[in-house]
Amino acid sequence: MSNQELPVVTSPDADACCSPLVCAPLSEEEAAELAPLFKAIADPVRLRLLSLIACRKGGEVCVCELTGAFDVTAPTISHHLKVLKQAGLVVSERRGTWVYYRVNPHLLERLSSLLDPRPLTATSR
Repeated sequence: MSNQELPVVTSPDADACCSPLVCAPLSEEEAAELAPLFKAIADPVRLRLLSLIACRKGGEVCVCELTGAFDVTAPTISHHLKVLKQAGLVVSERRGTWVYYRVNPHLLERLSSLLDPRPLTATSR
């Protein structure tokens, strides 16, 4: 591949092909911070686990209720929950023998805002 610079061609209709930004794009630092979160949910089992936890009435679910929803072993579910927890997407609390999981609402809201990048208005804040 050549290191030549290509000339920039401007035309009177330049604004017609390029729409203006309606929100601020991610900085390199933000992208580096958020990429591991998306990587953590890029697995179908982890994505479903996160969805099951987030949809649970009361906002938390016992690990014993999660294992039956999948055709994988309990250790595999534990591994996927560990990945979600390490990414900060879920938090857990041990109660006796069982561990209860809740989503981290702040990170989930942050990821959601990236998927719906409409600018915030005074009424939507």
